[in-house]
Amino acid sequence: MADVFRALDDETRRLVLDQLATRDGQTLFEICSILAARYDVSLTRQAISQHLGVLEEAGLIRTERLGRSKYHYFTPEPLAEIARRWPTGQRTEP
Repeated sequence: MADVFRALDDETRRLVLDQLATRDGQTLFEICSILAARYDVSLTRQAISQHLGVLEEAGLIRTERLGRSKYHYFTPEPLAEIARRWPTGQRTEP
């Protein structure tokens, strides 16, 4: 689970997850274009690719290669596991 927290520690990676949660199955080119246009994030494709690698290692995204393109998909299960670990609404007052 430490990888999940490390992956979420970076604002660019959180923006990437936001984009994939909005519309799954984006290519590196699409992600770079949206980050630049919508959030003024001007990183190289290589830098964004490295961020995608961290997210994939943490299990927050999965990739699928179709022909020459590689598509990225949001995987919410690690975040759901965090939510299950610390449920809200079940606290008792001391």
